[in-house]
Amino acid sequence: QVQLVESGGGSVQAGGSLRLSCVASTNTFSTLGMGWFRQAPGKERERVAVIGIDDISNYAESVKGRFTISKDTPKNTLYLQMNSLKPEDTAMYYCAAGVKTATSHIWMAWGQGTQVTISS
Repeated sequence: QVQLVESGGGSVQAGGSLRLSCVASTNTFSTLGMGWFRQAPGKERERVAVIGIDDISNYAESVKGRFTISKDTPKNTLYLQMNSLKPEDTAMYYCAAGVKTATSHIWMAWGQGTQVTISS
């Protein structure tokens, strides 16, 4: 079973940057699709960015050009570099691990989340 632990959240002003990390406790990291999701109070969880086993990534329209997802496979670590942060980026951010399907991923493991708060 994959265990995920996020870190790197915090409080910054609009325009600032944060880098989130997610360490996966598994020996199958290279076979997993990985993603970042977020959920703001009163809102549904939304997908922020996903990176496949082929290193192809895709992003929510709201973060394109500002966020970058990457991974360090030997370290079993997923990252999310967040630049030009906006107050609307405020949310709990979750790391997820999954397996690829024909059109998407089945997300089978989730971290506990790390809070990101952006002030204007």
